[in-house]
Amino acid sequence: MIELKRKTKETDIVVGIDIDGKGNFDIDTGIGFFDHMLSALSKHSGIDLMVKAKGDLEVDFHHTVEDVGIVLGQAIKKSLEGRGFARFGWAIIPMDDALVLSSIDICNRFYLNFDVGLRGNIGNFDSELIEEFFRAFAFNGGMVLHIKQLSGMNKHHIAEAVFKSVAHSLKAAIRRTDQTPSTKGTL
Repeated sequence: MIELKRKTKETDIVVGIDIDGKGNFDIDTGIGFFDHMLSALSKHSGIDLMVKAKGDLEVDFHHTVEDVGIVLGQAIKKSLEGRGFARFGWAIIPMDDALVLSSIDICNRFYLNFDVGLRGNIGNFDSELIEEFFRAFAFNGGMVLHIKQLSGMNKHHIAEAVFKSVAHSLKAAIRRTDQTPSTKGTL
């Protein structure tokens, strides 16, 4: 298990991951809906995930959500150091009315294409923070990440399909291989 920490004036975060885990999780960010989404990410990726976060939730959830994305991305990147991995992963996941496609290239470059129609709140959670989370996650994880909503009306279903789709893409991309594919010889 790799454990990373981030402490700022706004947040205090500890993330532990085992990318060769079973999808076990212990998550407490103080944001119920976000905990639910991170639990889905863990379970569906097979990554054991521990997140303990304290943030300035009295201001809003932005700093906590973004900083968890930063530390989780860094932890994924660190976990892959010195090992061969498949690099690419993609998935199309349904969640009732929602259908979401995602594709990942773990290539030590950053790009996020977030083509998802989430606006407004899901309970007390600002759904626009999902894009902020994945931007921080992809940038700090050295990933090119595309997420595209193909259909859906229910915001909860769309959000859950996003996290589950990315989880399955990530699971495929981090799969251990003899050599990480690259025509350059390095990522």
